[in-house]
Amino acid sequence: MKDIMLRIIGRQIDRNDEVADEAIEFMTEGKAYRKGEATYIVYEESEMSGMKGVKTALRIDKDGSVRMKRFGSSVMLDTVMEFHQGKRFNSLYETPFGVFEMEVLTNSVVNDLEPEKITGNLFIDYEIALKGLSETRSLLNIEITDAPEPPEGPAGVI
Repeated sequence: MKDIMLRIIGRQIDRNDEVADEAIEFMTEGKAYRKGEATYIVYEESEMSGMKGVKTALRIDKDGSVRMKRFGSSVMLDTVMEFHQGKRFNSLYETPFGVFEMEVLTNSVVNDLEPEKITGNLFIDYEIALKGLSETRSLLNIEITDAPEPPEGPAGVI
């Protein structure tokens, strides 16, 4: 398991297929490791995302699919989303207003992660529909770099 830095940028696409001006962006520390044929990325959500106390785990499979699971003490229901180009995925999504049926349609997944170093970019273009609430198209870009080395203290300090 290695320490990483994640820069996560989310954008929404309007009905005219234009990228909205506002992007949600945050940086966080995380962990990365390989298990079998899959790569795993785990990080804590921020207060900015509205999900403080929630962890997100990404499993990136050899076939290009990505499974996202959000879990933690501040949510009653774990949220699972799967992104596989051209496929639909149904699940439940918890909001402050209740639990809704969710459908995700993945337009594309581009995995430019270097397998051994687990650094690079992961890009997902998907449409999400919360039954009876909203439908949106989103672009998610996750940049993964090695975590910076901690600074060395003064010589002789133990």
